[in-house]
Amino acid sequence: MATIEVKSTSGKKVADAELSADVFGIEPNVHAMHEVVRAQRASWRQGTHNTLTRGQVRGGGKKPWRQKGTGRARQGTIRAPHWTGGGVVFGPHPRSYAFKVPSKVVKLAMRSALSGKAADGELVVVDSFGFEKPSTKQAAACLDALGVKGRTTIVVADDDVNSYLSFRNIPQVECIPVAESNTYDFVNNKALVFTSAALERIQEVLG
Repeated sequence: MATIEVKSTSGKKVADAELSADVFGIEPNVHAMHEVVRAQRASWRQGTHNTLTRGQVRGGGKKPWRQKGTGRARQGTIRAPHWTGGGVVFGPHPRSYAFKVPSKVVKLAMRSALSGKAADGELVVVDSFGFEKPSTKQAAACLDALGVKGRTTIVVADDDVNSYLSFRNIPQVECIPVAESNTYDFVNNKALVFTSAALERIQEVLG
């Protein structure tokens, strides 16, 4: 079983944490991650786009001209698709883009993402942030001490409200409770930071 350093908010090593081989030591399944991330992003689409068919466009009730004798092509309505201002053929209409992925695949994708982060050295474990009150200044100082730069995802315990409030205003930093852990947030960063409590919980759920 692999281990990882547990650091304090000052960046110093305070202990070692064991990483479950079933969660952090598997061969990443790229297809599973792709499928789950695609499902997540699809579910975020509003799908409110809409176009009007020829039957929904206002006007066009009267025949433009008589059927025969004018020398022009026969027309039944000025709201036909080939007329300017007419209806749209096969245009988009409101719909949901969401599709389901089996829960086993979701968990496999999360384990694959975590294993990839551990293998790439982009996983950081912090003992506890221990904010007595929300402080963005202290949160930024913690990231500097940990040597974390760029897009970062921080996973904290579900009841750690002060950490969430402290990190949420820092650009390129996403702070989520462990209960909302997902594949997209695990891979959409340059560094993935766990608190000890969050690491223990994620290993219980995915192990």
